[in-house]
Amino acid sequence: MKPFQFLIPQVRVFKAACLWPLLCLPTLLPVAALAEEVSLMDADGWLDASEFLDTAYGFMPFLAPITEPAVGYGAAAALVFIDRNAPDQNGQYVRPDIAMVGGMATENGSEGQFAGHLGSWMDGRLRTLVGVANMDVNLEFFGLGGQHNPGDGVNYSIGETGGVFGGSYRLLDSGWFAGLRYLTAKTEITLESERDRRLGLIPEDDRELELGALTPTLSVDKRNNFFTPTQGWYLDLSVPLYRESLGSSRDFETATLLGMWFQPLSSEWYVAARGGLKASSDATPFFLRPFVWLRGVQALAYQGEQVAETELEVRWQFHPRFSAVAFGGAGTVRSDGDRGDDETSVTAGGAGFRYLMARKYGLHMGMDLAFGPDDPVIYFVFGSTWLRP
Repeated sequence: MKPFQFLIPQVRVFKAACLWPLLCLPTLLPVAALAEEVSLMDADGWLDASEFLDTAYGFMPFLAPITEPAVGYGAAAALVFIDRNAPDQNGQYVRPDIAMVGGMATENGSEGQFAGHLGSWMDGRLRTLVGVANMDVNLEFFGLGGQHNPGDGVNYSIGETGGVFGGSYRLLDSGWFAGLRYLTAKTEITLESERDRRLGLIPEDDRELELGALTPTLSVDKRNNFFTPTQGWYLDLSVPLYRESLGSSRDFETATLLGMWFQPLSSEWYVAARGGLKASSDATPFFLRPFVWLRGVQALAYQGEQVAETELEVRWQFHPRFSAVAFGGAGTVRSDGDRGDDETSVTAGGAGFRYLMARKYGLHMGMDLAFGPDDPVIYFVFGSTWLRP
């Protein structure tokens, strides 16, 4: 389970995909002027941020639209610092160092501030992660495993302050990494109306919690690029263990197994696939229950005790700078007992386009239009929709 899972509607902004290059231009140009002999045009005559990122300034200021249906329209503003690392001694790709600080707000009253850093050390053998967040997010809970009907859920606000830090170390000369993270947070749930309180969907003992967890991880990363991979694969198993001895209000566990595969079919065509399995123990708070995460499906709308999902994407690089994508996926949630129906499935798909914004970094940006069980949704993509640290 990801840290701050209940903030996924916002995490799509800076961890999964909500940045659009044309919105960056008004902020990039005056800053770039501060650096000597820095051009935002590549040798091919197209807009490119590689040289700017290579300078001592090394950051990109972003104004990013938020389009996630769970929180409504809004925006996030952030400074993203990117430091490209050289390949390791075996010529293997090394993840860049990335730092970020910013804030967000949406039309439904959600707001917050966040900061984080991804580091690579010791020739890429050691990877570190540090993040802090202070969020107040307004969401809707539809129960576990049942049918999702917009407007029929319980409206609630979750306030959260906390942080996560940890690292992973590469085993021998393989692509396998073993790691450990610690998460600490304080959460408080506020129900929006008397109707929401009467429905009784949200357990009383979930409304004010301290969270403390150690998360052992085992992953293998064979991707050829952090931002927009075109070849390789990625596998990650994470098992957060929430314990009273670690600062948690009660003991429970969650688990996530994630796999991604990237393959070029030719010099112009690329295919990628993602699959995931998620599970949670009986004492897991409702807002940390796993949910179906697909483009076109409202975040947190389909929650259950267990979730399985898969998504396929095909990209056509019809121009050195421009490409088109098509994607589709399906997910299933399961819950046992009297807390919801046994099983519910959902499908979604759509299309979009990309622009190669930083050639040296292999960084593509663009936009997707997705269709699912509810209204169509627009997503602004930074790197890849499946961006993973």
